[in-house]
Amino acid sequence: MHFTPRLQQLLAALRCLPGVGPKSAQRMAFYLLDRDRDGAGELAVALRSALDEVGHCEHCRMFAEQALCTVCADKKRDAGMICIVETPADVIAVDDSGGYRGRYFVLMGRLSPLDGIGPLELGINLLERRLREETITEVILATSATVEGEATAAYIAGLAEKQGIRATRIAHGVPMGGELEYVDSSTLSLALSARTQVPTDAVD
Repeated sequence: MHFTPRLQQLLAALRCLPGVGPKSAQRMAFYLLDRDRDGAGELAVALRSALDEVGHCEHCRMFAEQALCTVCADKKRDAGMICIVETPADVIAVDDSGGYRGRYFVLMGRLSPLDGIGPLELGINLLERRLREETITEVILATSATVEGEATAAYIAGLAEKQGIRATRIAHGVPMGGELEYVDSSTLSLALSARTQVPTDAVD
């Protein structure tokens, strides 16, 4: 069946969402158009507003509407600790565990040379500047337990070591291949408490 041009455009737009295929996109589009046009309008306004107003914190790269996110602006946070995570969802997961009150740095990915993702794409130049200029005593590496996540952790641990900063890795109550946003709060809290020193022998 051929859809109208605007309906085709809507279906294609919905498919940009993770896990949404042709059938799911069709179901959502039909629901919004047939059952909830008011909701669809609110969704469109909220998306436009977020695209216009939400950027990245200039300090940690978390989503923010001001120059600094709420965590970086909170003076009660321990400024001597930085938890390195891959995504904004990981910040929420770690903070909700209740086991950490320091600050963050969000890589927005992990090292993957085959995909063209190197240190520059992850904002590691900004992280290096923070390690040099701030009074940081510990870097907690909370990247995912994947090959790329481990390589990213080792690379950052090497940078921390050059600045004389202790680098630790969260303990892996987090399963191998797991993503932080899907791990329960108790497991994350335990993993943070049992973090260990990161070996840097293999890092140039």
